Amino acid sequence: MEVLSNLDGNILLWIQENIRTDFLTPLVVFITSLGNSGAIWIAAAVAMLFHPRSRKAGILTLLALLGSLLINNMLLKNAVARPRPWTSVEGLQILISKPGGFSFPSGHTSSSFAAAVVMFKNLPRKLGVPAMVLAVMIGLSRLYVGVHYPTDVLCGALMGTCIALVVCWGAERALKK
Repeated sequence: MEVLSNLDGNILLWIQENIRTDFLTPLVVFITSLGNSGAIWIAAAVAMLFHPRSRKAGILTLLALLGSLLINNMLLKNAVARPRPWTSVEGLQILISKPGGFSFPSGHTSSSFAAAVVMFKNLPRKLGVPAMVLAVMIGLSRLYVGVHYPTDVLCGALMGTCIALVVCWGAERALKK
């Protein structure tokens, strides 16, 4: 486990030293803020509710976001209780105000993937693909700004994807009955 923690920390320091730039930082900080409280995804889901062709996707997106909140933010974060990286990675500088709570898994990433996977599966590709790209960008932004370890983001993406797939599967089964 210590080897994984060291690798996680070294990746964050590498990002800080080799990828952060004055040009990219404001853009990445903006991207990461889109994931705050799932706001961009909630707004998209609510907008989908107003159009009959996307209403199902809007409902499923809201259900996936709720699942992500309950499983990741309320259950896993508290069960694992992993401290944020700046508390243990010497020299790591974060670029946003310190978020509260624990680090594992990344809630921003999980909610982003939960919503984006539902959208990808239930909307035309011209909407689903940009949603997936935004989810990836939000996940990567959490590393860039220094508030999550790579394994937090990876597990957040996996959990969000699984939650979305379960929600879609459940909806398909319910609609067949």
